[in-house]
Amino acid sequence: MGWGLRIFAGTLALAVGAAGGIGVWGYQRYSAPGPLEQVETVVIPRGSGLEAIAITLGESGVIGSPLVFVAAAKLSGTFRELKAGEYQFPAGISIEGVLEQMRQGRTVVHRLTVPEGLTSAQVVALLEREAVLTGDLAKPPKEGSLLPETYHFAYGDSRTALIERMQTAMTQTLAEAWKTRDQNLPFETPQQALTLASIVEKETGVAAERPRVAGVFVNRLEAGMKLQSDPTVIYALTDGNGELGRALTRNDWKFESPYNTYVATGLPPGPIANPGKASIQAVMKPERHEFLYFVADGTGGHVFAKSLTDHNRNVAKWREVQQGRQPDHGETSSE
Repeated sequence: MGWGLRIFAGTLALAVGAAGGIGVWGYQRYSAPGPLEQVETVVIPRGSGLEAIAITLGESGVIGSPLVFVAAAKLSGTFRELKAGEYQFPAGISIEGVLEQMRQGRTVVHRLTVPEGLTSAQVVALLEREAVLTGDLAKPPKEGSLLPETYHFAYGDSRTALIERMQTAMTQTLAEAWKTRDQNLPFETPQQALTLASIVEKETGVAAERPRVAGVFVNRLEAGMKLQSDPTVIYALTDGNGELGRALTRNDWKFESPYNTYVATGLPPGPIANPGKASIQAVMKPERHEFLYFVADGTGGHVFAKSLTDHNRNVAKWREVQQGRQPDHGETSSE
């Protein structure tokens, strides 16, 4: 119980002697269990006055008497401390309990999990589906600038503010990883590392494979080979708006775009998705090996090869497993 509420309780206790039955009745209404039969979520809009709060709580069934609530808030002095927001009140909560919860601002905490590998357009779509967030984004965030993880927010928070938190988190994560990177990597800036991390993120969902996949692309960059990553083709074809919805064809590999790594040599102009911390770390500290190729193995992972001959053999096995269907991830195989 807060200091102000203790004063109010004491005041009511003294009122018992002065006002007899009226004081007893008032204190009982203040501290007794309320009428709420089950958990109820109530939104108190910003700018609500005490009377408006009492009416909202009464209409929601949280309290039985708005008048007693107003009197209790004024006598205790807590009416100046009540905070707006979205509250979840337990069944049977008393007026005393409601005042204390609102005084402390114990509002509902929402969570949004941003999966690794989403494009910025897909992240924006997630935010737009969160009805408790407010405002529209002035412009789409830069690709690769948002760190995938779980974010907490409250009713009425703005979408712009949440995007800014994601951008700050990515900036910090990338800067910290860049400081501890291996030496002699074939990229010169954190942004180039982020671009490669986004490709690694889209190529494999197996955590243990990320450093090995990163090592393949590092080897290809150092050898002057095209990266030949299918996810870059998909990004070029969809303009970063999401999944392609079909298997890639050989004609797709010829699609003219600086993002298509079957056509363009080196890294794309920028990231093709928002990579997670593990993929960023994998690029900064790739596994050192001699592999130049990889293809899906049918179990969610990949099989790696040092030569094109071995790789084409692996591709043939993969096609047998898939009965002629195209693989889900890049083959890096044709040259």
